[in-house]
Amino acid sequence: MNRFSNKLSLLNKKIGSFVSYFSLLLIIIVCFDVLMRYFFNSTSASIAELEWHLFACIFLLNAGNTLRQDKHVRVDAFYSKFSQRTKIYINTFGFLFFLTPFCLLIIDASLPYIINSYKIMEHSTDPSGLPYRFIIKATIPTSMILLLLQGMGNTIEGLYSLKTTK
Repeated sequence: MNRFSNKLSLLNKKIGSFVSYFSLLLIIIVCFDVLMRYFFNSTSASIAELEWHLFACIFLLNAGNTLRQDKHVRVDAFYSKFSQRTKIYINTFGFLFFLTPFCLLIIDASLPYIINSYKIMEHSTDPSGLPYRFIIKATIPTSMILLLLQGMGNTIEGLYSLKTTK
């Protein structure tokens, strides 16, 4: 099982590395947008939407990688004082009763919107906006799947370490 959790971590690490390039792309696009807006008095809805979409991808698709690195939000006032064993039990409980239901709920709720968006080939309401809105909407369940897989990997890793340290 340890190999399985390592593969899940590697998947999120690679996706996180790939998505990190979106930050550079976003910086370039924002600089271009600012340059066009303030020096040439020209702007485009598609550029603004692309900025939002890239930011959404950076945030959503990195959620699993953030969990992998243990950089997610947590109340450390108590947690940091607990033993490693207690932390594993808390993380397992959190995965089973909070993270898993949350991810499954978001996946279930988002799929009909993506399917409908694809069926009607939804595009921006702005004439110069971006087409194919279902692509950006698809990052929502994708990110939840990656987050769920990473939570599963962390839980397996934690339980495996409990077993081996007895």
